[in-house]
Amino acid sequence: MTAEPLHTTSWPVPPQDGYTVDDLLSLPDLPPHTELIDGSLVFVSPQRSFHCLVNYLLTHGLRRTVPDDLRVRQEMTVVIDKRQGPEPDVSVIRADAVVGLSETHYHVKDVVLAVETVSPDSEARDRKRKPQLYAEAGIPHFWIVECGPDERPVVHVFELDQVTRAYGLTGIHHDRLKLSVPFTIDIDLTSVGKRSA
Repeated sequence: MTAEPLHTTSWPVPPQDGYTVDDLLSLPDLPPHTELIDGSLVFVSPQRSFHCLVNYLLTHGLRRTVPDDLRVRQEMTVVIDKRQGPEPDVSVIRADAVVGLSETHYHVKDVVLAVETVSPDSEARDRKRKPQLYAEAGIPHFWIVECGPDERPVVHVFELDQVTRAYGLTGIHHDRLKLSVPFTIDIDLTSVGKRSA
């Protein structure tokens, strides 16, 4: 009787000090939308319809009113430092940071707004760790989107306090997201919900 060979994985063994952004951007065959949080690679589960529809709604809504000196991006890595490369669901960046269509990431200094749509598998990261990272890195605006009881998006809007380097809640929006900062924004949130199914 012969023993079956042990199954070996093709996943790379983590370095002793953790992964770096260079690893995130260069390792072959990583799953799409892999993030780097605290030196660990984070793999995401398949998206739910709510997540997909909300991100599309916000991206489209922001692009309608974004000023010429800013751009809207969806699911792009933001390099904070050598051990942090999160991927906001939606971000608004400075237009001069855009250099071409082959870019895979942006630097945190160019991010004006980061948006996270909460998923069941990423609640702690989306609600706690990522906002902390974004605030400490100086991203001036942050939104977190939750699925309300009627399956419509609820958008929690935060602004950075430059003294404490922490976010302060400036509003909770249910049916309509109407803001004057970081630019004029008016998005009907009611198009996502049970009738979208």
